[in-house]
Amino acid sequence: MQVPVEIVFHNVDRSPAVEAAVRERVAKLEQFSASITSCRVTVEAPHRHHQQGNLFAVRVDLHFPGGEAVVNRSPNENHAHEDVYVALRDAFKAARRQLQDHERRLREARNRTETARTTPSQG
Repeated sequence: MQVPVEIVFHNVDRSPAVEAAVRERVAKLEQFSASITSCRVTVEAPHRHHQQGNLFAVRVDLHFPGGEAVVNRSPNENHAHEDVYVALRDAFKAARRQLQDHERRLREARNRTETARTTPSQG
């Protein structure tokens, strides 16, 4: 990655354990796609006034040549997102799917280009 991972916390205390989990998940994405140029992850607890039951929202912004992937996993009353690690897991799963789709489209475009070059034109 050309730019270091940026991790932002809103309405949540900064946590070295959460930061480590984010860096680990970003490293896994980098193993999958080396073309990632930057990544910004935002962890947010939108309703801080609750004593318990805060639902975490995670946003992952990935940039790579030819595009970007933006994942915004809002809790939507999914009580599994009371655990920040579950919210991170879900957001990074969605980011990986977007990366896979992008990589697949690139592969298909390369294959079409190569096929067009090697196929003799009939005229």
